[in-house]
Amino acid sequence: MLRRFGCVLLGLALSGLVPVAAGDARGDETGLTEEYLSDPANIELGQELFRGQCAKCHGKGAYPGKAPKLNARKLSPEDIYLRVTYGFRLMPAWEEVFSDEQRMAITAYMKSRHFSN
Repeated sequence: MLRRFGCVLLGLALSGLVPVAAGDARGDETGLTEEYLSDPANIELGQELFRGQCAKCHGKGAYPGKAPKLNARKLSPEDIYLRVTYGFRLMPAWEEVFSDEQRMAITAYMKSRHFSN
């Protein structure tokens, strides 16, 4: 399953649908810059969205819930954003439900000190 996910991401990257870059430019291309991730308004929006939808499966504090524990500290912002956008394992994709800005805000919240797991 993980191999299939990696192949899908590679295919999207090669087709230009997922930006790929090296170093610090990566944050600029995705919009997930340090400035964006540390903005209190983005974190607050992400927290509201997480509590309104994500907590239904992951639990209020990201665990315990019926879905696996979230280890946001072990993931890059880009990894979190991609998982929220395209889904991961049994988690559905949220691309059609949340706007790009909302998915970015969820990422900012999950990478903030306010997110507990």
